[in-house]
Amino acid sequence: MTTTQSQRSTQTVRIGAGAGYSGDRVEPAVELAEHGQLDYLVFECLAERTIAIAQQARSRDAELGYDPLLETRMKAVLPAAIRNGVRIVSNMGAANPLAAARKTAEIARELGLGGVKIAAVTGDDVLDVVLQGDFRFEESGESVASYRDRLVSANAYLGATAIVDALAAGAQIVLTGRVADPSLFAAPLIHEFGWRMDDWDTLGQATVVGHLLECAGQITGGYFADPGFKDVPDLARLGFPIGEVAQDGSVVITKLERAGGCVTEATCKEQLLYEIHDPRRYLQPDVVADFTQVRVEREASDRVRVSGGRGTPRTATLKTSVAYFDGYIGEGQISYGGPGALARGRLALEIVRERLALTGVDTRELRFDLIGVNALHGETAAADHTEPHEVRARVAGRTASLAEAVRIGNEVETLYTNGPAGGGGVTKAAREVVAVQSVLLPRECARPSFTLVEA
Repeated sequence: MTTTQSQRSTQTVRIGAGAGYSGDRVEPAVELAEHGQLDYLVFECLAERTIAIAQQARSRDAELGYDPLLETRMKAVLPAAIRNGVRIVSNMGAANPLAAARKTAEIARELGLGGVKIAAVTGDDVLDVVLQGDFRFEESGESVASYRDRLVSANAYLGATAIVDALAAGAQIVLTGRVADPSLFAAPLIHEFGWRMDDWDTLGQATVVGHLLECAGQITGGYFADPGFKDVPDLARLGFPIGEVAQDGSVVITKLERAGGCVTEATCKEQLLYEIHDPRRYLQPDVVADFTQVRVEREASDRVRVSGGRGTPRTATLKTSVAYFDGYIGEGQISYGGPGALARGRLALEIVRERLALTGVDTRELRFDLIGVNALHGETAAADHTEPHEVRARVAGRTASLAEAVRIGNEVETLYTNGPAGGGGVTKAAREVVAVQSVLLPRECARPSFTLVEA
């Protein structure tokens, strides 16, 4: 064990969450870097399809493919982070961690921050492996080979190992591609405390820590808030969470006193259950985590202790997200207000439905919705509500070509002058669809590594 790790045995590691998704707010992360007395600041920025979109950007420019807010975030947070000794871990590398590391080094130099060590973690891009193998999609059972001409990307969910190695090599900033969200938080703890990679119960608790922090403002009351039922103070200034983690992996979730929001047993319990299918077997690349014995206890105002996570050995395979082109979507929307708005909205949808048939628009799938009436819960729920004073009609369809998708929005637009009365605020769009399914890749087929770049 290193000297740092030995010192940590009687201390805590303070980890802040800097982002819960790619487009998240920037100022709460700056606030944490400035005032959070952090050891680490972690930005979690990848969703299932985000990396496929990033791969498309990289195909157009070899120096792109990283998170679009990377430059904004780094320019905002680096001065305080470097000044206060805060190390940064993030999957903002997306489809191009090396380019992200080079861009971050460039930004550091522009800010006068010389000598900053930045690591790019690679190895998650396994498209070549998937193309060469005999894989089937977990969701549909179809052969991946049958999608060969439509594939965009294949990225395996890596674990903490390469991040731990990069931190051990002195990296102050670690930028990854596809890494499991909890692993971004577990890696600094493994590095600092010297935990073994086969200490399954401790890694299970580390996964609890990562899962609680990974969505940033959700656990400080953002996603939790429900006026009159679950009130949360000062949401416009919502602060992002801090985890104070002890040697045994137990954590106190808190926030800056100056920040808006709240941390309660309820906010922590809701986040603990978020996106968990089987709390006894939460499959992660580092461990199969078991949340069934987790304890959530209020310690003080905005301080909640969470402990009791356990784990069993990790699986022999890694979940791999495979993205592919899946046609196009065309959409049009128009609003109706005042007396009879609902009837006019319904008539508008029927007109478009008939027009698409009359003009022979070739669609695979169509939706006709009245937003605020039946778009989410269908006609059964709509029947129980009083007639609204305003509605927005939406028509969306899936097509095989962009030209056909454009025709859907165009038909909605023609309602301006072709009835019914009083339509306005038309929007229309057509876009290519990138869909995602999963394969299970033998663990040995992904070879994570890191490269150091110095500012």
